[in-house]
Amino acid sequence: MNRKAQGFALIDLIFVCGIIVVLASIAIPRLLLAKQAAGAASAIGSMRAINSAELTYALTCGAGFYAPSLTTLGTPPPGSHEAFITASLGMADTITKSGYVIQLSAIAFGGAPGSCNGLGPGLAGQGFRAAADPNEPQNSRYFATNANGMIYEDITSLFAAMPETGSPAAGHTLY
Repeated sequence: MNRKAQGFALIDLIFVCGIIVVLASIAIPRLLLAKQAAGAASAIGSMRAINSAELTYALTCGAGFYAPSLTTLGTPPPGSHEAFITASLGMADTITKSGYVIQLSAIAFGGAPGSCNGLGPGLAGQGFRAAADPNEPQNSRYFATNANGMIYEDITSLFAAMPETGSPAAGHTLY
């Protein structure tokens, strides 16, 4: 009587596992790069949103002065249900989003009037600076913006050296 072999041999399983390991070793680095690219795109989008929100705030609510924090932009004016920035960006002064730490600041100007959304007199700024710094050490794309409306990129953090208006000493212009 002849017996037919059924099922898989151990060598077949080892061969399939080897193919899976080779494919994974090719795919995982590309997947991590795609994740970093998506995080960078989100950070750039957040910088654009902050620029737009600050301009709208200055023109409609701040009497020409800028909001000093993300929470100020996240506070809607009386009679409105919409804030100047989305809830995901305006819920705290420092936000972690898509692998980036996003922050905003403005130096208080004593002559600034109170704003329509409750910011007290003398607290708004004549300019602002915002930055998105990665919270993963292997990511080396840092972004920042200010009252000029341009977005800058560098390989180190721009937040500390970013002026509220004008170009920073380091970095290059993206948009």
